[in-house]
Amino acid sequence: MKAAPNGKCAPPAAVLVAGNERSLQVVADDGQHQSVHMRDLTPYRWLAMFLASILAITGRAAEKIAHVPDCPPPNPTLLNSRWPARWIAPPGVSLTDYGVFLFRKRFTVARDAGKFVVHISADNRYRLFVNGEFVCNGPQRGDRMRWHYDSVDLRDFLHGGENTLAVQVWNFGEERPYALMSLQTGLIVQGDGPGEQVVNTGEGWRVFINRAFMPLPVSRERFRTFIVVGPGEQIDGTRHPWDWEMPEFDDSRWAAPRVMEPGMPRGYGTDAARWLVPRNLPRFCESTPGNGVLFGAIRRVVGATAPSPGFLSRQSPWTIPAKTSARLLLDQAALINGFPQLVVSNGRGAKVTLAYAEALVDANSRKGNRDEIDGREVRGVEDCFLPDGGAKRLFTTLDYRTWRYVEMRIETETEPLTVDAVYCIPTGYPFVENGEFRANDPELARVWEVGWRTARLCADETYMDCPYYERLQYVGDTRIQALVSLYVSGDDRLMRNAITLFEQSRIPEGLTQSRYPSHTPQVINTFSLFWIAMVHDYWMLRDDPTFLAAQLRGVQGVLDWFEERIDAKTGLLGPLPYWTFVDWSDEWARNRGLDIGGEPPGAHTGGSSIVTLQFAIALDQAAELHHAFGGTELAARCARLAANLRAAVMRTCWDDARKLLADTPDKREFSQHANALAILAGAVRDDAARELITKVIADKSLVQCTLYFRFYLLRALKAAGLGDQYLEQLGPWRDMLALGLTTFAERPEPTRSDCHAWSASPVYEFLATVCGVEPASPGFKSVRIEPHLGKLAHAEGVVPHPAGLIRVTIDRAGTDGMHATVELPGSLTGELVWAGRRVALRPGKQDVTF
Repeated sequence: MKAAPNGKCAPPAAVLVAGNERSLQVVADDGQHQSVHMRDLTPYRWLAMFLASILAITGRAAEKIAHVPDCPPPNPTLLNSRWPARWIAPPGVSLTDYGVFLFRKRFTVARDAGKFVVHISADNRYRLFVNGEFVCNGPQRGDRMRWHYDSVDLRDFLHGGENTLAVQVWNFGEERPYALMSLQTGLIVQGDGPGEQVVNTGEGWRVFINRAFMPLPVSRERFRTFIVVGPGEQIDGTRHPWDWEMPEFDDSRWAAPRVMEPGMPRGYGTDAARWLVPRNLPRFCESTPGNGVLFGAIRRVVGATAPSPGFLSRQSPWTIPAKTSARLLLDQAALINGFPQLVVSNGRGAKVTLAYAEALVDANSRKGNRDEIDGREVRGVEDCFLPDGGAKRLFTTLDYRTWRYVEMRIETETEPLTVDAVYCIPTGYPFVENGEFRANDPELARVWEVGWRTARLCADETYMDCPYYERLQYVGDTRIQALVSLYVSGDDRLMRNAITLFEQSRIPEGLTQSRYPSHTPQVINTFSLFWIAMVHDYWMLRDDPTFLAAQLRGVQGVLDWFEERIDAKTGLLGPLPYWTFVDWSDEWARNRGLDIGGEPPGAHTGGSSIVTLQFAIALDQAAELHHAFGGTELAARCARLAANLRAAVMRTCWDDARKLLADTPDKREFSQHANALAILAGAVRDDAARELITKVIADKSLVQCTLYFRFYLLRALKAAGLGDQYLEQLGPWRDMLALGLTTFAERPEPTRSDCHAWSASPVYEFLATVCGVEPASPGFKSVRIEPHLGKLAHAEGVVPHPAGLIRVTIDRAGTDGMHATVELPGSLTGELVWAGRRVALRPGKQDVTF
């Protein structure tokens, strides 16, 4: 929170919105559309407009983006010896309760100091400023055994002479998000070499307890659902030390911090409170305060005169008279994750509340069409800002928010309040959209756009299930998210990080925790099996033997846990402790009166065909992994056990009268889930598999798969040889588009979360099934391309590969024919398959006609 830079808000650059060979339509600085003739475009203006347009299209501001320094490797001595820097904390307060704390350090550098690398971490979180400029925030989420620090080269922020390091640190206390691990409030800054160690935390730092901040807890009772993203905030401008991060600020009355234990790298020392490890993910690109993304529209104004047309583009302020109660409904046009930025002047004694929502709701809490506002209101997380009457005060939040709609509620007292600007600084994992998909069905482009937005918004320092309600990395969600992100971006770092975190989360019995990091443990036994699937996916997509070999002990630990619970009489899994979640099918909870949802029949009594088949699939995947890494005996054992489980399921649960697999041996309940897994496990094959999946998709009397498990249902459709029917099964996704969703939801209506990345699976399938691009051998060392166009006449895709980009274009030729153009990068080889015919593919570009 600070005064707006230069006392004003800069307007956006011109953005290209349309054009032809003679002229371009642009949005100019004043927000007006203009036609610009091509002959009037200088190379510089053309480039500036092009870059601004790219930034706007990708959801970033069409303005200056903050410099994000590279992450230099730390000094090797800091990886294996105690740090000279020590953790520091505010004096005289509880270090586990809520609090916001400001730290400052003045230091001198030579005029031509060159690189100036520092390593910084905090508990819970920090924001770093140098000489008043925002640098970065962090740390990357982890746990006490692996507490991350950021490495930053500050050379571009320093000048010869005196400089100021300023760090905002906060602890959410009891209200902290589930995804945040914590020991106690603390900050550590370590200079990389002798010259940089002048900034080491310890003596010479100053600290201020910022009591302007107060948490606004989010009530689960009010929301009537599970929400664990941390509190909203109340920020009292009259108690805040404005411009505290600026070099000229007087901190002489600030206190000396409490100096605590030294920093300890992981594996060093005997009594480390936190073991420090370097960040292993890229930092996020975030624009600086004063720049950002604008709101799309004002949808409703109550209690005051509406702002002028230039308000949203930051061209003209909005003044609310004294003694006024007003409401302004802002529409972002699409869901976004970001830090709200509110710039106000005057209005001492006023109260400004920002309320954030994915969608508006009616009196019965129903969302309905997400574009409609009549008779609907915002119910959501709220922040409250109390202006002090100063000019151009910029309020923002400690943590980011998620919204499509924001309602600004203003109560003024004896002074009018001027809202100079309201906008957003977006945040998220810096995925690059390297993959592409196009087809002659234009609605599929919308599915791709919305699906990829869903996946991006569900990724920051980890994958996460949803950005609004939980921000927790669950194994079941993450397996699908990782496939989407690898196929679209090619960036495997978040997937590696997820696999590692889940392995590190394993409990003594062998299972992974279902979500991690999380300060509240949860175990979903089936998700441990999906963790094995993730390891197998990574093995097929990346040549990374050292990393993969390190996962095998954990893989076997999970399998051993399940093997110990096989019932000797039936050959199926017996009663299973913990949460045996499979899918959010309403029938399962309703039929058995369970308080906890998502569990199939037999989860706690034994005999679940669904979980037994999932175990068999994991065993087959583990057998391939063990065999690849020399574990021949373990591989054979896994394969034998998988075969025994398949046989037991078919012997005890197949209903010959219905020609379906039942959920348990008593054959009272039947689901799509059990039958899809029977095909994926290889228990039902060839013609029988095609007959079964056709019946299962058509039979609405079965317990239906929701959006999450439809990934496996439609994978079974492809495994049965009916991949050409995939696009016909996208009805639920088309329905969400018709309802105005700009991301894909957690489950069919009524849904809690409007943004759940497990529902982004069509983005992956457009490339893996429709274009048919999948690895033919481990490490993606060869490729198999088997398109499934369905009723499409044309499709084309681009898939990032470690060697470059795989490009595929397919056009139907007559009833059964096809013409394809395929380009393989580097030395990659493979095969193209169409209607049972095969053609070998070589590196480079080639045309194939069937």
